[in-house]
Amino acid sequence: MTTATDAAFTPVTIGRYRARNRIVMAPMTRNRANDTVPTPLMAQYYGQRASAGLIITEGTQPSAIGQGYPATPGLHTAEQVGGWKLVADAVHAAGGLVFAQLMHAGRIGHPDVYPEHTEVAGALPVGPSAVAATGSVFTGRGMAEFPTPRALSADGVQDTVAEFAAAARAAIDAGLDGVEIHAANGYLLHQFLSTNANRRTDTWGGDVAGRISFTVAVAQAVADEIGADRVGLRISPANPFNDIVEDGHRETYLALVAALEPLALAYLHVAETTDPGLTPLLRKAWSGVLVLNPAEQTAAEHLSVIQDGAADLVSFATKFLANPDLVARLRTGAPLNTPDRPTFYGGDHRGYTDYPSADHPGADHPSAAPVA
Repeated sequence: MTTATDAAFTPVTIGRYRARNRIVMAPMTRNRANDTVPTPLMAQYYGQRASAGLIITEGTQPSAIGQGYPATPGLHTAEQVGGWKLVADAVHAAGGLVFAQLMHAGRIGHPDVYPEHTEVAGALPVGPSAVAATGSVFTGRGMAEFPTPRALSADGVQDTVAEFAAAARAAIDAGLDGVEIHAANGYLLHQFLSTNANRRTDTWGGDVAGRISFTVAVAQAVADEIGADRVGLRISPANPFNDIVEDGHRETYLALVAALEPLALAYLHVAETTDPGLTPLLRKAWSGVLVLNPAEQTAAEHLSVIQDGAADLVSFATKFLANPDLVARLRTGAPLNTPDRPTFYGGDHRGYTDYPSADHPGADHPSAAPVA
């Protein structure tokens, strides 16, 4: 009899690739780029986790104005491409697959976040409309309230679509296997999907068809640039993070999936938050590969979604952060390391590349105390 664990460790096709298992490393911001350039330490971090069927990198800005936090990597300069090549080489040397997550922060940014040497230093962030998010952001100089963004003009929307396509090409030039478009968690694409951040009355807003049009345009442009079979897209329906409101979200996301369906993307990545009941409807509407990041569950419950047919692959976030050998631990039932939260964002190798593996449990790190 096939168990949930057996099913999770069977190979699966993702676009043009064959993943060796159905365990995905979810994207996690770690704020350890050198300015905006990936480093050898980042390459080591991702290489350690290459036993995943697929690694999706931390959010990576497709343009300077797309940056939301300090020390996040980009994919819009030659130096950044060189840094990502280190990551691609490290993951491939360990037999893994890696997609870069393209994340434009939109209104979730601040003039003090943009590096002083860039053309956008001191500029306002952009958004679908001139509507500020409630809350504050860490700028590197302390916490600051979100400013009112500059609403993208019609030409600015088209320019941003082109920036996503160019960043996708840069990812392939760096040797990465593909890209995931980030349309979740309150960032730019999610802002366009929402009913509070998007107050537009042109073709990029208004009704459901207008609000989904930017995400569809980005997906189409990226697919045209690098091939749809190297492109995934992440959504988080009804996720209020970063001050997002989505009135009638089920209608919105079912319409979005229907519009994306003809593109034949490599996968759709659903991050469950407040409405996990929508997931089966999306599963039915989406004929392609579905990656699921379930609402908070145990590791065993995560794995069971594969056996149950709720998804084709399942993604883990902090469990992968704290367990570079998560795949082996899940396979054998070994206890998991405890994530060291104070080292999640920024810093050096501590809480980043020094988590112990099950084979080498004696590492001097706070995470060495296991959690079931």
